[in-house]
Amino acid sequence: MKSRLRRLMDLSSIYLPVILMGLLTLGTWWLVRNAPKPQIAREAVVPGHEVDYYMKDFSVRSFDGTGVLTSEILGSKMRHYMDTDTLEIDTATMRSMRLDGSTTVATADRALSNADGSEVQLFGNAKVVRNSNKPDVPQMEFRGEFLHAFVNEERVSSNKPVEIIRGKDRFTADSMVFNNITQVAELKGRVKGVLQPAR
Repeated sequence: MKSRLRRLMDLSSIYLPVILMGLLTLGTWWLVRNAPKPQIAREAVVPGHEVDYYMKDFSVRSFDGTGVLTSEILGSKMRHYMDTDTLEIDTATMRSMRLDGSTTVATADRALSNADGSEVQLFGNAKVVRNSNKPDVPQMEFRGEFLHAFVNEERVSSNKPVEIIRGKDRFTADSMVFNNITQVAELKGRVKGVLQPAR
């Protein structure tokens, strides 16, 4: 009886590691088979050029710290694009009032502005009119199918034909850059001008 038991113990000590290894292999196979599948890494979704909000028949006014009106934007419809942080305005009218009393009014069939309004592109029947509060400074007017206004730099440019009216003087050009600070207009292409004599 003891010899049988001893023999059984010897056999079990020989085969026990093999049996345990087999059980561990089966357990590992079962765990791998029943484990949750790894999630497929999703590509980062880049927002498309889509409208995230809009307004109809709107008017937006900005005031300085003392409550004085500094600018106003009106339009029939405004769309904001999240990917570029730009505003697109239909039937746009923009007014800007400066501390020196001068005013600038820009109108167009469509306007495209950056987030802070420092850069505005005007498309279709574009017009920018600047009035000074000084009686000896004539009104300046820019007309064309496209005008690009840099508000903070007080600069207007266009790569398309434009008409400039300063008081009674009138100029046309294929393209132009006007700097209001230096009072210099650079006209390019076919340039024509009519200067009225001072009285």
